[in-house]
Amino acid sequence: MSWNPAFAHDADAAMAKPDIVLVPRARDLGGFNVRRALPAPQRQMVGSFIFFDQMGPAEFITGEGIDVRPHPHIGLATVTYLLKGEFHHRDSIGTSQMIHPGEVNWMIAGNGVTHSERTSLETRAKPSSLYGIQTWVALPDAKEDMDAAFEHHGSDALPLIEDGGASVRLILGTGWGEKAPVTTFTGMIYADAVLLPGAQLPLPDDHEDRGIYVLEGAVEIADDIFEAGRMMVFRPGDRIRVRATHNGARLIVLGGDTLPGPRHIWWNFVASSKEKIEAAKEAWMQGDFEHGRFRLPPGDDREFIPLA
Repeated sequence: MSWNPAFAHDADAAMAKPDIVLVPRARDLGGFNVRRALPAPQRQMVGSFIFFDQMGPAEFITGEGIDVRPHPHIGLATVTYLLKGEFHHRDSIGTSQMIHPGEVNWMIAGNGVTHSERTSLETRAKPSSLYGIQTWVALPDAKEDMDAAFEHHGSDALPLIEDGGASVRLILGTGWGEKAPVTTFTGMIYADAVLLPGAQLPLPDDHEDRGIYVLEGAVEIADDIFEAGRMMVFRPGDRIRVRATHNGARLIVLGGDTLPGPRHIWWNFVASSKEKIEAAKEAWMQGDFEHGRFRLPPGDDREFIPLA
């Protein structure tokens, strides 16, 4: 669309500064580095987003790629969104899905799911790159023990909002008068925003928790400049407007309803109680993939990541 009333703003109105600024930590995932902004000592979650990893940008020579072996999850949903590259997702409920830039993979772990992520043989046949974001969303109490599920939506299905040099792809939830098609269980917002130099982006004020992560370029917020690789978290109710600096910017907007309490997190498990974590640990350690709680993905069942 050429104009969206949700982008309208009063240029003279006072705008708030971030409440918290988070600096990601580098993590090595078996030869592939990520920048992890959540969880952090200052903040476990933004809304129900409890993990936030920037993958790459990374370059691979011919024959190389990512090989994340089958591993388990409980109590969360993973959302994968790529800017460059591709990989093949397989999971224990039988999903076999490629993901490409601008698309979204949404896997609900619930009571338990196992999945793997690997660069395809076709892509390994030549040099390739990978760049994207993978986040975990903690499930509300009533959905922690639901059956696992999976959704994939192409870029054409995700709302695109354009106004005044800002282009925003809504990945999850609601924002700027639009709603993404992905099934969610709490109010949330998750979006990919590209801003031309000087372009402004007001954040919707109808979400309890809101944050932004600067992927590229830099932004100005209430007269302060924030470079790439920073996550800013704002106070509920504050008016927020982001302006790209002279090189433009690319951002991820995230947030939504907060959960009633904190979550316990251990390895790939997220839960409202330590007992749920311990039960999942025991089930994975037993390794009964034929009759037990966890299965291995069809087509990728020859190896797995052991209990950490």
